[in-house]
Amino acid sequence: MPIIESTALIMIIWGGIGYLLGSIPSGMILARMMNLGNLREIGSGNIGATNVLRTGNKKAAALTLLFDALKGAIAVLAARMIAAEDAAQIAALMAFLGHCFPVWLGFKGGKGVATYLGILLALAWPMGVAACGIWLVVALISRYSSLAALIAAGWTPVVMAFTGYGTTFLLAIVLCLLMYARHWDNIKRLRAGTETKIGAKTAKT
Repeated sequence: MPIIESTALIMIIWGGIGYLLGSIPSGMILARMMNLGNLREIGSGNIGATNVLRTGNKKAAALTLLFDALKGAIAVLAARMIAAEDAAQIAALMAFLGHCFPVWLGFKGGKGVATYLGILLALAWPMGVAACGIWLVVALISRYSSLAALIAAGWTPVVMAFTGYGTTFLLAIVLCLLMYARHWDNIKRLRAGTETKIGAKTAKT
C-alpha cells in the first residue's frame, strides 16, 4: 500500500523528482571521472552509453548504461512505494524527459534508451526483460544501437495492448513516440545506410 495518497500536488512533486533523477548526466560524469574527455567532442556528441563506448572504454560504457537505467527504475519504484501507480507513471515519463532534456546541459541530453529500459523493467518487469532481450538480439545482429532501440520501443506498446498491461499502455505509446522523435536523425541515417555501428570511433557529427 502507498504511504501517501496521490493528489495533484503529489503528482507534481513526483514529476519533479523523476525529472531531477533522469537529468543526472551519468555518461558525462563518468567520462570526466575516468579522464575520457568531453563526450560532446566524441563521436555523435551524445551523452549515452553508445557514445561512451566510442571512447574505447567498455567499463565506462557499461556503467553509463547501468546508471542511466537505474535513474528511471528508481524514479518508478520510489514513486510506486511512497505514492501510487499514477505517480510512478508520471515519475517515469519525467525521468525519461529529464534524461533527454537535462536542465544542467542546456536541455541537450541523450536519447533515452537505457533510461527507457530501466523504466520498463520497474513498471512491468516481464515486458522490460523482453524489451532488453529484443534490444540485445537486434544490436548483436545489426550492430546498430539505434535500430535495436527503435524495434524494442515499437514492439512494447503493441504487445502490452494484448497482454493485460492496460495501465501502462498509454505511457508505453508516449515513450515510444518520444523515442522515435529522439532518434529521427538516426532513422534518416539508417535509411541512407550511413548510421554508425556500435563501438565505431568517429569524429563528432
